[in-house]
Amino acid sequence: MGYKEFKDFQSMVDRHLLRHRSLLDIMTKYQEAASRVNRAVAKAVTSCGCVEIHAKKQEIPEDTSLSGLKAYMDSHLSGCLCDHCRDVIEKELGNQLFFMASLANVLDIRLDDVLENEEEKMDTLGVYGLR
Repeated sequence: MGYKEFKDFQSMVDRHLLRHRSLLDIMTKYQEAASRVNRAVAKAVTSCGCVEIHAKKQEIPEDTSLSGLKAYMDSHLSGCLCDHCRDVIEKELGNQLFFMASLANVLDIRLDDVLENEEEKMDTLGVYGLR
């Protein structure tokens, strides 16, 4: 999705948001949407089993350079989302994007500007902008 599409999406969200126009409503709906994404991922593991989590301490050799660090980082995830779980998670991520755009709208923040700033920060800082 390009920046133009994000601008269009943000405008569409503004036109379609009717009930939850209060900043407080939007903040709590955004938080709820994030929780629902997490719950959908957890259910893919615990109810469906299409993916599994095998978490352990990340083992990074002491002599590893920053550029080689990625090779030692593990997602702890194995398997692939089934079609059903993928659909549910995509739906929940869409709801989260909707309320993110709503929050940006009420605060008069353009998401395309946010994306552009993040991109510039990554270009400028590279791997030193680790989060």
